[in-house]
Amino acid sequence: MNDSPDTTLTAAWMAMLNDQKALLIHPGLHHKKLVAGANALYRAQLIGRDGLGDLLELADGALAYAVEALLDDWRSE
Repeated sequence: MNDSPDTTLTAAWMAMLNDQKALLIHPGLHHKKLVAGANALYRAQLIGRDGLGDLLELADGALAYAVEALLDDWRSE
């Protein structure tokens, strides 16, 4: 496995993306952290524009998932 700083940082971002517990507890805050992290990776030139777009799409998808999951829980109560 390549443990270069860019690989480690993008892996850390993916780990944050996959933290379902944090996502469902505070979806808006978690989304904000994902967006900030993606932009930080871009500013550090660890990802390009396409990579930034991909990460932002993943962050938006995670937020949409969390909102739907919370609405489903609310409806089932």
